[in-house]
Amino acid sequence: MLKGNINLTLMIGPIVPAPVSKAVIEALTSVEIRSAAGEASGFQLTFALSSKSPLNTLLLLLGQVGPVIRTIIIATVNGTPHVLMDGVIVNHQVTPNVETGQSMLTVTGSDLTAVMAAIDFTGIPYPAMPAEARVALIIAKYAVFGMIPTVIPSVFMDVPIPTERIPTHQGKDLEYVNALAENVGYVFYVEPGPAPGTNIAYWGPEIKVGAPQPALNINMDAHTNVESLNFSFNGASKVMPIVYIQNEMTRVPIPIPIPDISPLNPPLGLIPPIPAQFNMMRNTANLNPIQAVALGLAEASRTSDAVTGTGSLDVLRYGRILKARGLVGVRGAGQAFNGLYFVKSVTHKIKAGEYKQDFTLTRNGLVSTVPKVPV
Repeated sequence: MLKGNINLTLMIGPIVPAPVSKAVIEALTSVEIRSAAGEASGFQLTFALSSKSPLNTLLLLLGQVGPVIRTIIIATVNGTPHVLMDGVIVNHQVTPNVETGQSMLTVTGSDLTAVMAAIDFTGIPYPAMPAEARVALIIAKYAVFGMIPTVIPSVFMDVPIPTERIPTHQGKDLEYVNALAENVGYVFYVEPGPAPGTNIAYWGPEIKVGAPQPALNINMDAHTNVESLNFSFNGASKVMPIVYIQNEMTRVPIPIPIPDISPLNPPLGLIPPIPAQFNMMRNTANLNPIQAVALGLAEASRTSDAVTGTGSLDVLRYGRILKARGLVGVRGAGQAFNGLYFVKSVTHKIKAGEYKQDFTLTRNGLVSTVPKVPV
């Protein structure tokens, strides 16, 4: 389907998918995959469908097995496989064309968090289990989907004493895991890979550190490797959360402003905007001070990104696949916008002979904090 040093592999099937036939790959006209921090990933496959197409077997499979039709999409770039999506099909639609007699089959799906939102397990007890242990136990139920739990202990681990209280499951697994993450200022998501059929189920703080991806270059003649990249600065969007900590002796709540800087969320911009709004988080008064600060740091991180960059690139020209939830360098954008950025979202758009990506970059200020970025 693709050209150059890029190949696409599609695997579909119940629970343990198998590679589709060459005829199915040839009928595939477009693939779109979206991966973004703070939301579930999703995909859409579009096929050309005829009366003699082998895709009719896929339609029968979708009708018989139900919602657990697993789909794995792998792109091999320069000999290195990258798992772009490991999810389940949630909807399919056939659109006939009366004039040409050719129909289009559109298959839409979500990542594996969808299987965690299927059954309500309300009432299951978790005696003497902190939130971290509960999350690991919940994720273990989905080992058949290749989920590998990566649980980061919170700063303040609360181990409930069974004689005082026994936590119980509330709602569906995805709802409960997300609620536990929100209580300590964490995030939860399922990242496909690194090997096909495996997934990293991450429960922990949003990490904005690590080795950056090769730089995105603009206005650099032959070294330019993006098709477009535009930046905007919105200083009025920054919000400073104010948490309340209760004095144990006087019972008087003490307001504490929380900056958007932490070891896992260092400043990527040298000149941050002045906060234009203040969020009074009064619900933190009944929490432990460490818990209150953790919630404040998470809220500050979510609202600190004043600089946003949006653009698109051709994977063949860039030479690799840009990944979301990581850092990337920018060169050639001028002193105010050069430097490191957090990749907020990436949308893969794959068609015959073409592989492009739309992306969104964010950071918390102007002017780079580093003298140079990796090429």
